[in-house]
Amino acid sequence: MFKKQKSLLFILSIILVLSFVFTACAPKPTEAPAVEPPAAEEPAATEAPVAEEPAAPVEREVVKIAFIGPLTGQNAAMGTGGLNSVTLAVQEANANPDYKYTYEIVPIDDECKPEVAVQAALMATSDSEIIASAGHYCSMTAIATADTFHNNGMANIVWGAVLPAITYGNDYIEVSRTNGTEVEQNQANAKFMAEVLGAKTISILYDTSDYGKGHLEWIKHWAPDYGLTILSEQGVTIDQGDFTTELTKIKNENPDVLYLGGLTDIGVPIRTQMVKLGMTDIPFEGTSGIKTDAFIEGVGPENAEGVVAWLDGPPLENLPGGPAFKAAYDAAGFKEPPEAYGPFAYVAAQIIITAIEEVGPDRAKVAEKINVTDLTDTIIGPVKFNEFGQNEIPLASAYVAQDGVWVYWPNSEYASGVRKMPGAE
Repeated sequence: MFKKQKSLLFILSIILVLSFVFTACAPKPTEAPAVEPPAAEEPAATEAPVAEEPAAPVEREVVKIAFIGPLTGQNAAMGTGGLNSVTLAVQEANANPDYKYTYEIVPIDDECKPEVAVQAALMATSDSEIIASAGHYCSMTAIATADTFHNNGMANIVWGAVLPAITYGNDYIEVSRTNGTEVEQNQANAKFMAEVLGAKTISILYDTSDYGKGHLEWIKHWAPDYGLTILSEQGVTIDQGDFTTELTKIKNENPDVLYLGGLTDIGVPIRTQMVKLGMTDIPFEGTSGIKTDAFIEGVGPENAEGVVAWLDGPPLENLPGGPAFKAAYDAAGFKEPPEAYGPFAYVAAQIIITAIEEVGPDRAKVAEKINVTDLTDTIIGPVKFNEFGQNEIPLASAYVAQDGVWVYWPNSEYASGVRKMPGAE
């Protein structure tokens, strides 16, 4: 019994051992590889368009231009009109994207005084950044500075002064002029007095400055050609104030015309004193020097009535570019009128700017370029400088004070016969 149990136990032990062996030898199951779920495809990143920055404006070199004229005193209206006109030309140039340079004006007051003008010219020429100048309304200042501009090699284009010697009295390439001279103006004046007013005799008052002496010279030159007899010629000065002696002499002479070679600052007191002396029956004729709004304002519209004055070239509205210039001038917002010589100052600035654009901001080259100016298209018509730097401008035009404004003679009621000139029957 015990042996049977022992045998049974032995068999179970064997079976148990074998089961462990088979279990240990059995191959292990292969684990399935882990499969990651496919990642969702992300859309390709789209780069935001880069906005193109506008090209930075090219920084243009600044070039300075001097303006010289009377900005204070009796002739300040003419100077201010000239400065405004030059400013307009510069504004238009600076707005032009095709131009190489940016222009800046340096305004300098010459007070219509020679000694002040020389200092003004020295101020301009000593500034190396100033390349050229549009300078002078008054003849006495323009002639006084000619040497200064020449000696310092800077071009100066005169825009208002009419003394012939400013250009014809030297061979300086630095000095030129857009407006006409006393030569043309007095020829037209003498012809007008003889043929339109029917004058045979004239009495002359003249400012003893170079300006007035120049007018005296040329009215005396032309008077015989038109059958005019000069009864007297008397020099007067701006600061004398009282012209009773000179006017009384003329009153006794009873000329057909009293001719004045002088500016507004002397024309106003002379005309005022003529009225006080009862000389309103003598026609009063002046030069371009009194063709200003300031003259009419100074004597009053009533006392100005019938006074004749002159201006180089045709009136603004008859200039080739006159209406366009006036429209641009008004649009620019200037409070003061351009006055008689504003268009000539405007063209002077344009000539300077054109020269600088062509040859660069070099004083010598600019002066040379200006000296040979020959333009066919400006607001005052063709501009051609002769060998003296003088613009060959048409004859001067007559104006008459009518109802408080200057009226181009052919358009006036005096020309049509509706009104009679002083002393006319």
